[in-house]
Amino acid sequence: MTLHKVSFTVNGKKVSVEVEPRQTLADVLRGQLGLTGTHLGCEHGVCGACTIIVNGEPARGCLMLGVQAEGAEILTVEGASPDEGLSLIQEALREHHGLQCGFCTPGMVMALHHLFSVNTSPSEEEIKEAISGQLCRCTGYQGIVNAAKSVAQKLQANQ
Repeated sequence: MTLHKVSFTVNGKKVSVEVEPRQTLADVLRGQLGLTGTHLGCEHGVCGACTIIVNGEPARGCLMLGVQAEGAEILTVEGASPDEGLSLIQEALREHHGLQCGFCTPGMVMALHHLFSVNTSPSEEEIKEAISGQLCRCTGYQGIVNAAKSVAQKLQANQ
């Protein structure tokens, strides 16, 4: 099988990898770059566990091929998290019981990260819309919504 060299930036670092044409970006991130925070759930683009930010927009890592990442700017949950401790979103999820098993959490964090990058004071409906593509079978979502509302309040207080 022919491998293709692909160069892109992930979490602020330029990388080059050789990928199979059929290899998903999520598999490249996890297997070749060791960024295992991007979870693979359904592998059909439904659950949202593999959500990453590609060129400023949320994307499903399981639906994007690694070869499509050429020249892209990619942010994973590792890049959205501080080197030590928790991000504001992660801390709020912990405080408001917005996570249980944790499987959906990286995708949820990335969906909320994108929301707050474009809207620092979203309404509850905007929060619900932002996480509508993320399936969580444990929490019932209310803790996640409450966590996002608390992040919005903290961001507003800091402005």
